[in-house]
Amino acid sequence: MPTHGRRREMREPKAAEPGRRKARGPSTEECWGGVDLGGTKIEAVVVDRAGSVLGKMRQPTPSDGEPGDVVRAIHETLEEAAQSAGLTTRQLLGVGVGAPGAVNANEGTLGHVSNVGRGWTTPYPVAGDLSARAGCPVSLGNDVQVAVMAEYRLGAGRPYRSLLGVWWGTGVGGGLVLDGVPWRGRGAAGEVGHMVVKPGGARCGCGRRGCLEAYAGRASMERRAHKAVRRGEETDLFEWMRKKGRSRLTSSIWARALAHEDALATWLIDRAVRMLGAGLASAINLLDVEAVVLGGGLGTRLGPEYASRIHEAMRPHIFVPERQPPVCVAELGELSGAIGAALLAQPPMK
Repeated sequence: MPTHGRRREMREPKAAEPGRRKARGPSTEECWGGVDLGGTKIEAVVVDRAGSVLGKMRQPTPSDGEPGDVVRAIHETLEEAAQSAGLTTRQLLGVGVGAPGAVNANEGTLGHVSNVGRGWTTPYPVAGDLSARAGCPVSLGNDVQVAVMAEYRLGAGRPYRSLLGVWWGTGVGGGLVLDGVPWRGRGAAGEVGHMVVKPGGARCGCGRRGCLEAYAGRASMERRAHKAVRRGEETDLFEWMRKKGRSRLTSSIWARALAHEDALATWLIDRAVRMLGAGLASAINLLDVEAVVLGGGLGTRLGPEYASRIHEAMRPHIFVPERQPPVCVAELGELSGAIGAALLAQPPMK
């Protein structure tokens, strides 16, 4: 049974500031690649053993491609990240890919990805395809879980032995570390976004009702905003979206709307914070972890102010209020997923 009250006694070297290039060592330096595959962007990095970022690149995810087209785009992004570090992908000791959907790490396949490419449902051999293109071994993992592990080893989670990572973005994802060990259950542990916060409540993208993600996920809030506009409510959200040439309400648009005190955006975000407070408090009451790390597009964009607000929203629901854990913003920012994927490819330290 994991114990959750013990602080870590040893700390690993902290990563360089994301995106800051470290001075290159000998050409024999051990390096790994990491890729964060998202619905709108592919983020790739090259890191050394300590997790310091030596090179990085970001490109849009193909919006209408087949799985093979997406893998080709991953390879192109990874190759450019390697070039920015003075390498090629064939010089990397391995590559990790963090991806949404149904990940089979043993088989290296990915399926049931709703927001990447054209309705990607059938499992596709991402690891094998990318390995053949890149010329090095490829490991596959869940996007949020690898990001949480990066924060645990190199970021905001470093002082703790047990934590809950909450990635607040298009959806609400989660990952767990219990007594220093990533806890995946039977493959779906940490799905805080699908904890029910209101029985019979709003319809979630998963088809069920009352999930946390139905209230706090960016995609769900966008659907709710469209409905409000059709009913005659006023908001500048979609005007700002058009001006920025976006097809979705990105985290930066939500942040701008809040800064301008847009009434609809403020109401939707306030509701999301209340539901996050209730859902995360329930998870704490069950697991009694030492900290919550808040990441994802909205989590990192809205930052410490909203981490504090979520912490306060949790307070009325915490069973042992004098031991309420802190809510920390992810320190690795938008690179946490790609850095975590690279760590996935590294062999364990002896």
